[in-house]
Amino acid sequence: QVQLVESGGGLVQAGGSLRLSCAASGRTFTNYAMGWFRQAPGKEREFVAAIRWSGANTYYANSVKGRFTISRDNAKNTLYLQMNSLKPEDTAVYFCAAGRPDLSFVQIVSGTYDYWGQGTQVTVSS
Repeated sequence: QVQLVESGGGLVQAGGSLRLSCAASGRTFTNYAMGWFRQAPGKEREFVAAIRWSGANTYYANSVKGRFTISRDNAKNTLYLQMNSLKPEDTAVYFCAAGRPDLSFVQIVSGTYDYWGQGTQVTVSS
């Protein structure tokens, strides 16, 4: 089992920045590919970003590319999402997830992960 706890959400004005963290405990953090997803009210969950176990490969949704940066510190068992130039449409609950290291690209962006956190609210005001 892997337990995931997100933090760092909050209220920010458009154009501002936030950094989300996801602390992992349980099985070895480095064994997992990690991802960030979000869900806005009345909408389906959507892929935001993902990173392979080594950190060498990262993936982003087109809507956040160039504004968000995913990273991980395997020594600290922590996943990060640096969010810059935030827009009101980024408002959502953000979830981190952990999956097998051999996930395909399709599985990574479609949410085929084994473990999920409870989420942290991000609200961007206009």
